[in-house]
Amino acid sequence: MTALTLQAPAPEQTVAPAVRLEGVTKRFGAVLALDGIDLDVQPGEFVCLVGASGCGKSTLLNLVSRLDKPSTGTVEVAGRATLMFQEAALFPWLSALDNVAMPMRLAGVERSTRESAALDLLDAVQLREFASKRPHELSGGMRQRVALARTLGTAAPVLLMDEPFGALDAMTRDLLHDELESIWATRGLTVIFVTHNVREAVRLGDRVVLLSSRPGRVVEEWRVDAPRPRRIEDPAVSALSGRILTALRAEVARHGR
Repeated sequence: MTALTLQAPAPEQTVAPAVRLEGVTKRFGAVLALDGIDLDVQPGEFVCLVGASGCGKSTLLNLVSRLDKPSTGTVEVAGRATLMFQEAALFPWLSALDNVAMPMRLAGVERSTRESAALDLLDAVQLREFASKRPHELSGGMRQRVALARTLGTAAPVLLMDEPFGALDAMTRDLLHDELESIWATRGLTVIFVTHNVREAVRLGDRVVLLSSRPGRVVEEWRVDAPRPRRIEDPAVSALSGRILTALRAEVARHGR
């Protein structure tokens, strides 16, 4: 895919962050989910969050998307943030086109304008010819691509992704990595991507951030210097993934004790 040869511009460190969390703590009753999170994400940066189950990765996305509020600390977002979940959650009675157009419909965009824009978004995820199909007529990977196009239809500059490819087979996931990377690079999006797959994080991210087991704290982070486009089997991806996995295993073992 030619768009994958594009290298997104390096995040400018002198401008205000697209996302900033300062001293963020989140409690659910007696359970401390996040504890003192400090994290800046620069405009146009692709940051991947990894950590053991229950470390608060999804909770952090909910705070950035304003679906929830921190117990203490501040969350600042430049513009709007939109959240894409692991499940496509498409409306089964609507076509792919109408699913993608739904955010624009809710925003009051005129029908012909939103349908034209939705077709362009389906084109971006290579599903234009499936515009009239309903979700049950699409494969799992296609449904996730429709969900991605619908998320892009919000026109939010910050894209939050909560394990969006976790349920897909390896080949489909690899193809979606290519498409997501192309969309990110050409649209200049800021992405925070949650995954349990360390190789996926290194394949996609400019930076990988490891959260501790509950309560979630920033333990360590790694800058991914390997040039794009990357493949998940590249030696550089494998080498950095190994170092991150070692740190992740140590964190899981510490929590187990």
